[in-house]
Amino acid sequence: MKKPLVGALFALLLLGAGAAPAAAETLHKPQPAAKAVDFAGTVALSNCSGSVVRTPDSQPDDPALVLSNGHCLETGFPGPGEVIVDQPSSRTFSLLNSSGSKVATLRASKIAYATMTDTDASLYELTTTYAQIQNSYGIKALELNAARPAQGTAIKVVSGYWKRIYSCSIDGFAYRLKEGAWTWKDSVRYTSACKTIGGTSGSPVIDTATGKVVAVNNTGNEDGARCTDNNPCEVDESGNVTVRKGINYAQQTYGFVACIGTGNKIDLTRPGCVLPKP
Repeated sequence: MKKPLVGALFALLLLGAGAAPAAAETLHKPQPAAKAVDFAGTVALSNCSGSVVRTPDSQPDDPALVLSNGHCLETGFPGPGEVIVDQPSSRTFSLLNSSGSKVATLRASKIAYATMTDTDASLYELTTTYAQIQNSYGIKALELNAARPAQGTAIKVVSGYWKRIYSCSIDGFAYRLKEGAWTWKDSVRYTSACKTIGGTSGSPVIDTATGKVVAVNNTGNEDGARCTDNNPCEVDESGNVTVRKGINYAQQTYGFVACIGTGNKIDLTRPGCVLPKP
């Protein structure tokens, strides 16, 4: 993880590259047009990036959610094994329109969920609803894809902090990703075209075919060191360690969908919810 931009919080890197070729049997089939991806629905935090997100079942009058990284919390890094649920927060977020201009300041009522164990993610519940945001600013929330992304998926990383979009694809997955005291599971690995910088932490990773969020970016190996802060390493199922200098990673987000119930409330007891529990 990278050095903090503000206070004691880190801002991290993420990389990526062009999409893998289509399978032979699909080469001659019409391919779906890529969705237009812009800044609408993204937010800038004081030290990171983020986005207003919804699940497929979220309702217009539900309080909106903002997705970012666990390491971007205003309260500092959650420790290994720590899970935060329903912690009061009044943090503010700058809401951006399609061109990257700030159109509003949104405010949290609480940290609905945050952890750096197994994943590196935070979800803030806002004081405004999806309908209020759309009616006031014409901006829709980004939808979390309920399905796990595939290798070769073309994506865009949209940083509200820097107002910059990076085009990448999924190079593969790390069974375990270790960085300092933290371990993350089934992390997304990017190829090297997206040369993102500190402050892109928490950016939504958007599948360009569907326009849906499939991951949240969070780290990268800066110096080629092994499993240290700012230098995560991959560990496979046999315990073999691989270091990829300059390669960066994100954490998948499809697992959140099963854990968000009626009223956009985090419910870690829902069927299929495997997020870490307090």
